[in-house]
Amino acid sequence: MNEFDRKALNWDDNPGHLERSKAVSGAIIDRLELNGEMTALEYGAGTGITSILLKDHFKEIVMIDNSRDMVKIMRKKIKESQVSNIRALHYDLEKRSWKHSRFDLVFTQMVLHHIRNIDKLILKLSDIIYPGGFLAIADLYGEDGSFHKTGFNGHNGFDPDKLGQTIKNYGFTDVLSRKCHTINKLVSEKEMKSFDLFLLTARKQ
Repeated sequence: MNEFDRKALNWDDNPGHLERSKAVSGAIIDRLELNGEMTALEYGAGTGITSILLKDHFKEIVMIDNSRDMVKIMRKKIKESQVSNIRALHYDLEKRSWKHSRFDLVFTQMVLHHIRNIDKLILKLSDIIYPGGFLAIADLYGEDGSFHKTGFNGHNGFDPDKLGQTIKNYGFTDVLSRKCHTINKLVSEKEMKSFDLFLLTARKQ
């Protein structure tokens, strides 16, 4: 059981997760020229909030996550709502290569800062996007480490300009980023801090 298996059951109880997904999905809609014939993959989809918000803009969305319990919740939502154009798969893209179909858009939200080898992942994501397709990444701007508890071994956010340059190295152009949301989080018993999120989009050559 990983960290997100333990969090899965109560994930949707936090209204901030829905608020954040609304902001990110809205920013994706505003930034990209979507149409109902496009296909998309959400990497690290959690309980599927963002993909469900975007479902009417795509022919198909595949949601993947390395948490089995998150995927169970996604599948329950799909069944209960009778959504026909979304699928949920348990898949660890850090450890496995994707050997299935490619997509017009790959998007991810608050996932990249958990990934140790950013270059390796960007290369994998590039391989599963059609030429002319898009990558969209929503994540934290660089922060002082207080967003996560002590012991976190990921990244304390990103400089979007530096991240954009990394993405360009793997065959992407038209890299754009802008602030899309702010998370207000209690970081101690008495201190509330604000953490800004950016949405970075790029087109695959």
